Amino acid sequence: MATTTSPRQEQVVDPPLLAVADPAPLGLAGFAMTTFVLSVFNAAIIKDPKLQAVVLPLALFYGGIGQFAAGMWEFKNRNTFGALAFSSFGAFWLAYAAYVKFVAGSLPTTDAYKATGLFLLCWTIFTAYMLVASLRVSVAVVAVFLTLTITFLLLTIGALDQSTGITKAGGYVGIVTAAAAWYASFAGVLNATWKRVVLPVIPLLPR
Repeated sequence: MATTTSPRQEQVVDPPLLAVADPAPLGLAGFAMTTFVLSVFNAAIIKDPKLQAVVLPLALFYGGIGQFAAGMWEFKNRNTFGALAFSSFGAFWLAYAAYVKFVAGSLPTTDAYKATGLFLLCWTIFTAYMLVASLRVSVAVVAVFLTLTITFLLLTIGALDQSTGITKAGGYVGIVTAAAAWYASFAGVLNATWKRVVLPVIPLLPR
């Protein structure tokens, strides 16, 4: 006797996930380059404020759109940390570009520093708790988030205290942050290309 299977008895199997390339090197590279260029100006290595306009295209396209796209691919990879980090910092650079281009110039001159300080304070808080989460990733990623937390903290204090000295210190730490992010990006693409560990990132805790 033939048997039949009712629709309720049929097992529904999810389609297999399609493998995608690791988006982390892209996100880290976009973050590193944009952070480096802005930090050079924050550190007053280049003093002409008119030249700071070079930051905006990077903030929009590479640090912003490029990094945000990396975050979307991390959702595809089911990487919650990477998805939140890259999407958020991509949005940070887009917001920064919009703030500088369309908002900052229209704020009251005497109180504009308060808006900038508040903006930076919120990102300091976000980066600090992402630093805690990064302890499950690697030494390379922790280095990025540790130096970035210090950078944001110094820039926040510098903005609210209207201290060019503290802002300058934040710029120098920002350059270190960019170097750490470039290293992590370089390690990711180099290790993937060579199919072995060439540059270590050193996992901290077992997953």
